[in-house]
Amino acid sequence: MRAWPTLRLALAGILAGAVATFPFVATAETPDAALAKLIEDARAEASAPDTCAKPELDRLVRVFCDNRIRPGVREYYPLFGTREGQTRSGYDVDVARALARHLSVEPVFVRVNAATRVPLLADDRIDVILATMGHNTQRDGQVRFIRPHYYQSETIIVGPRALPVKGWADIAGRTICVTIGNGSNAQIVSHNARLMLFDEAGVLPDQLREETCTLAAQDDSFFDYYFIEPDFANRFDKKFGFAQVPWGMAVARTASADRLARALDLMSQIFHRDGVFLGIARANRVGTGFLERQRAVWNRPECNTDAGSTNSACVLPALDAALQPTPFAGRVTAIEDWIEARTGVDFSLPMFKTMPAWSLFKDGIVNSLILVAGALAATLLFAMVLGGLQSSRRFLLRWPARAGTIVLQSSPVVLTLVIAAAVAQAIFPYSSAVAIGAAIVALGLMNGSNAGQAIAEAMHTLRTERGSVQGTGGIPTIDLFGRAVSRSATQIVSFLINAAKGTPIASFIGAPELLSALTDITSFASGRATTYTLLLVFYVAVVVVVVWLCGRFRSWLEHRQAAA
Repeated sequence: MRAWPTLRLALAGILAGAVATFPFVATAETPDAALAKLIEDARAEASAPDTCAKPELDRLVRVFCDNRIRPGVREYYPLFGTREGQTRSGYDVDVARALARHLSVEPVFVRVNAATRVPLLADDRIDVILATMGHNTQRDGQVRFIRPHYYQSETIIVGPRALPVKGWADIAGRTICVTIGNGSNAQIVSHNARLMLFDEAGVLPDQLREETCTLAAQDDSFFDYYFIEPDFANRFDKKFGFAQVPWGMAVARTASADRLARALDLMSQIFHRDGVFLGIARANRVGTGFLERQRAVWNRPECNTDAGSTNSACVLPALDAALQPTPFAGRVTAIEDWIEARTGVDFSLPMFKTMPAWSLFKDGIVNSLILVAGALAATLLFAMVLGGLQSSRRFLLRWPARAGTIVLQSSPVVLTLVIAAAVAQAIFPYSSAVAIGAAIVALGLMNGSNAGQAIAEAMHTLRTERGSVQGTGGIPTIDLFGRAVSRSATQIVSFLINAAKGTPIASFIGAPELLSALTDITSFASGRATTYTLLLVFYVAVVVVVVWLCGRFRSWLEHRQAAA
């Protein structure tokens, strides 16, 4: 019996030493207690007089002031966020409702997509993103992600079953349909694929069915819904997957959002631990493997604390999506900062900061110059050919040429481009060179037909003059044609300039010129306004040079006519 007090004192000493060595033993709370205290304090602050009228109000306090939370959700992403009339459904939507219930406020949903979700958060038009957003290291600088993550997926390439695509080596030169803002776009571009961009993921299956897209890239969670459909599953399959990424809710990266972020962190822990996320996933027929593993994690004692969301043994790391920087990326960043500090303008030059973007930018410039030079040469060639055929005295040459000219003049340029691309791809395997060649032919035909008509009209005028002034004798046909070309110099130059100005539209058929390259860059980088301003400057410079060259060409033709 005497040993008991001694033993008790010894145990007390051990416990005191443990507390001194590991303070969290005494201070750790359950996430439930920490969340209850946070909500209680924010509600009390919201109920204080004049608090809700303050500018720059804490966002969690404002949620209670307004009695609402504004989740940004998708409306066109089956199983996760869809809308029919006023009815919303999906995993993300139901998670948002569960968060609102836990806070005892109303959810006010705002439609977002991959391109708009971060800007809407930055503009304070939503409180939290809940829109299938993967957590990667690039986005860490844009938003504050909630931990733990509430889902996980990987990007997959989907295409026709008969198409022999098994890995990265098989997509070089191919066009892949993607959504703007998808974090995996940069990785696709780095393997020399072309991108066709869409605002909403929901259009991708229809684009595959209609053969507008041969391949499409999107989260496996998105395509899971469509592979349930027998017709889709019979025609298409998964080619390969990459970039497994955890999904995160996100709030603004500002001090005013810190308490809201903390509340959402704690709720996410509780929802994993108690199977709330898991139950919502099952109700929406969403895969549950990740959520089942996470439930086990967040029931572990070391994770089920108020500090669990900061414990690296409990939370998942963000996908490392850092792109290789260019050798001059630091200097470019310094220039951006200098301009912003002096003008207040958010100036961004993403095409100079990472190697994939820089490579796209350089190739885009080279391809654009090739396209402009090719379009000018094709316009001049088709002008001569069609002008000569329409001037022929032979009916079988003249009338088909005139009919073809009328068709070309009546057709929208985009339709002509599409037809030219379809014919080219029926003859040759698809490649960037084939797309550029098809664009050159289409632009040459469109502008050359108009210039050729001008030559033919000048030829008709010269023949009339020849007949009335010189009788039956006169200038040989080749000289007469040369004079007709010289006389129509102004029209020819006009259509040469038009051909140069029209080259950006070649991006519509996948020609990798500068507009297409910059579109690819902005699909995974910020700075869209600056990027397209630079595009405008480039094409203005190109057209100025073309105008100057065409002016010299016109002077030569007019001098030739005067000499004749």
